[in-house]
Amino acid sequence: MNLKKIFVEGTNNTFIQFFRSLFVGGIATVVDMTVMILIRELLHAPEDIAAVFAFIAGLTANYIISNLWVFSKAKVKNRVMDFIVFAVIGVIGLGLTQLIIAPFSMQGIFGEGFIVTGALIPFVPTDKYYIIGKCLAVVLVYMWNFFARKFLLYNKTEEEPENAPENEKTENKNEN
Repeated sequence: MNLKKIFVEGTNNTFIQFFRSLFVGGIATVVDMTVMILIRELLHAPEDIAAVFAFIAGLTANYIISNLWVFSKAKVKNRVMDFIVFAVIGVIGLGLTQLIIAPFSMQGIFGEGFIVTGALIPFVPTDKYYIIGKCLAVVLVYMWNFFARKFLLYNKTEEEPENAPENEKTENKNEN
């Protein structure tokens, strides 16, 4: 497997898409974390409110880059519908994020989290526990987002073999 195939060419290969998606997820995570920390630390907003704005910023970055680089063909041809489904999967991920952050939160949707209350991580100030919860959420929600989007929005179709050149794919469609 050459670098051009991994980083440049369009592909339906799940491994390559997963690999590329790690980069996209990393960029979206940096956008998400930066927005969350800025809103929390500069505006003193509660963690759950900051997470919503961070989510919107990260989702937008993820959608744009994913469509340009990770997934070459969408099942849904209507871009608005494609974005809506992409966003719904992300909203489910946001809900999962909120549930994961909650035990680490001082002001979360369920009040003070049990990890904060018990001060279970002695070397980190309790008002910064939310960052640990967010990091855990990033990993778990990444897996949900990638596989849900891959199989609901961007999975290859039966009529397009993965390794067939573009002209063969077109010929196969015309034969059916």
